Amino acid sequence: MTPHRPEAGGLTPLLEAQGLNLRFGAIPALIDVAIDITAGEVVAIVGESGSGKTTLLRVLSGMMAPDAGTVQWLGQDVLAMGEAARRRLMRTEWGFVHQNPRDGLRLAVSAGGNVGERLMAVGARHYGSIREQALSWLAKVEIDASRIDDLPRTFSGGMQQRLQIARTLVTHPKLVFMDEPTGGLDVSVQARLLDLIRSLSRELGLSVLIVTHDIAAARLLADRILVMRRGRVVEQGLTDRVLDDPQHPYTQLLVSSVLAA
Repeated sequence: MTPHRPEAGGLTPLLEAQGLNLRFGAIPALIDVAIDITAGEVVAIVGESGSGKTTLLRVLSGMMAPDAGTVQWLGQDVLAMGEAARRRLMRTEWGFVHQNPRDGLRLAVSAGGNVGERLMAVGARHYGSIREQALSWLAKVEIDASRIDDLPRTFSGGMQQRLQIARTLVTHPKLVFMDEPTGGLDVSVQARLLDLIRSLSRELGLSVLIVTHDIAAARLLADRILVMRRGRVVEQGLTDRVLDDPQHPYTQLLVSSVLAA
């Protein structure tokens, strides 16, 4: 995949974090982590379970406070924001796609209603226009229009995840956080979902920060990659460069395990 930016391109980051540290009791979860993402860029955070990937995503998205460090969004201090300001940011400029789509959907509300609710949260009021946009987004994520009034609990796991993506992207956020979006899905469903995420991110010019343990998914989607181990970023750079010529022993182990599979 052609990167949107070189590593030293000098572009102003949308999101920038420095010196992030967090401990859970005696266990270090984040150790002096720095990360940034620019407009239209897809950045993958990879590593095994317990490496700190999801913790980092939660800190960056304001869901969890670090012990130390800074998180800036377009010059605003995310960590100093009140709860209402962070919620507003998540409704407008940010989006979050959960690993379990049930965490990002309202199961007692129709598929169209799930998409429409996010539009209403940013001020949309015309029922016909909301339904029209919901239909358009269901088509984008390959859900048949006849399912618009069905409840998400009647959908397969892959369909629920695609609906969550539609709900998240309908308001055209600038940055989308994705936490293992293909986790728990069958391999064929994963492939379709990854293709969908890649095409939508390119079509909409989205910035995406994706957490995954799947090296193949990171290679398909990401311009840059950060490799985490035990709370530290042990290697980072352009995706192809890191995966084709890994320098850190842990990255070498991750890549070799994929090749051996």
